[in-house]
Amino acid sequence: MPDPSLLAEETRSNWVRLRTLVVLRWIAIAGQIIAITVAQRAFDIDVDLGLCYLAIGTSVIANLIPIFVYPENKRLSEWEALAFLFFDIAQLAFLLFLTGGLHNPFALLILAPVTISATALQLRSILLLGGFAVLLITLLMFFHVPLQTMDGRILQLPPIFVLGHWSAICIGIVFEAVYARRVTSEIHTMSQALLATQMALAREQKLTDLGGVVAAAAHELGTPLATIKLVSAELMEELGDAPELHEDAVLIRDQADRCRDILRSMGRAGKDDLHLRHAPLGTVIREAAEPHFDRGKEVNISLEPAENTDAAQPAIARRPEIIHGLRNLVQNAVDFAHETVWIDAIWTDTRIEVRIIDDGSGFPPHLLGRIGDPFVRRRRSADERAKRPEYEGMGLGLFIAKTLLERSGAEINFANGTDNTRLQKTGAIVEVVWPRAEIEMEPGTKSSGLGQNIPIEV
Repeated sequence: MPDPSLLAEETRSNWVRLRTLVVLRWIAIAGQIIAITVAQRAFDIDVDLGLCYLAIGTSVIANLIPIFVYPENKRLSEWEALAFLFFDIAQLAFLLFLTGGLHNPFALLILAPVTISATALQLRSILLLGGFAVLLITLLMFFHVPLQTMDGRILQLPPIFVLGHWSAICIGIVFEAVYARRVTSEIHTMSQALLATQMALAREQKLTDLGGVVAAAAHELGTPLATIKLVSAELMEELGDAPELHEDAVLIRDQADRCRDILRSMGRAGKDDLHLRHAPLGTVIREAAEPHFDRGKEVNISLEPAENTDAAQPAIARRPEIIHGLRNLVQNAVDFAHETVWIDAIWTDTRIEVRIIDDGSGFPPHLLGRIGDPFVRRRRSADERAKRPEYEGMGLGLFIAKTLLERSGAEINFANGTDNTRLQKTGAIVEVVWPRAEIEMEPGTKSSGLGQNIPIEV
């Protein structure tokens, strides 16, 4: 399972390619040239073209240098990305200084570098860049070259509008930074959690495949081992008058028995025979819960049809995602139960429901709506830390269980409450509901055996 520390802020800047920022800067340069040209020729605005093109030319040079110095797939470090964006803000502020300051409607473009930083840099860098942008915007409100037309007429906004423009940009800097950072963090958190889910499923699939290999090996090696044992028994009879050779024959027989026992014990770890690809609902639930039977808590499994239903216990698909998902839910219940965990399986003609209930304190009420989201932390009390000092719950286990079970067609619900029939069921309740047709073996389908033997190439 991937370490959640991979989401630490120290790695955020490494997500940005130099090429991405270079392309964005080329777009900004093109926009600046067009804006200045249109302002002068279409609206007869008098601007200092020499200084404006000097500022734009500086940006062009600053863009050409990294293109020739670094490869296209260069990933920027924290300080490299920060310096890149600092330059963009300073260059834009200088252009605004030459073209009316906050009287220029394009002043809002100063939001762009801050928004980019919020998606890729550490909080410290975002604060530095945002503070720098606010400082420059504030200076531009008082110090700038006035906008004027060719005939000398000055274009300026009333002071109240300038103050409003300044306030809007400052608020926009804060809002855009918080918004972009929040959305980006959630996207990458979800991506990391989904990666953990895929790794968990892959591990479960490998274990299942390993069981199939063991079963095939035991089946294929059974005949040659039996032959070796038979021949060694005959040799033991014929070599009774040769003690040394007789001992060798006994050794051969014992080693053949040992190989048989090893294969038998390995086969108990799990098989993927065709006839085990489907199993009764109770068998699948017991397989999922079995690793937690000996953890000091009582685990009770109940299997019964719903009221007014005569349907027999369904045989369901023995998928790795179902077993692993249920196992994670049972583990969570055992972790927080005081003494007992109940697993109730109920089925009707159209649906299968599995409820996992414990007698613990239940889910934190303020987090109930967020259960199933990855990397959900909550502050633990001193008593909780004393009882379970090793536990660092981040919600990843429940997220993996929820994702895997939903992948199999299930709907997951989390709740706290009391079962009216058993007052001791006062802890957390997890309800997993499948449409019966999603996971049940088709009626009338007969379970197959091992199928055709495929020889192992040597």
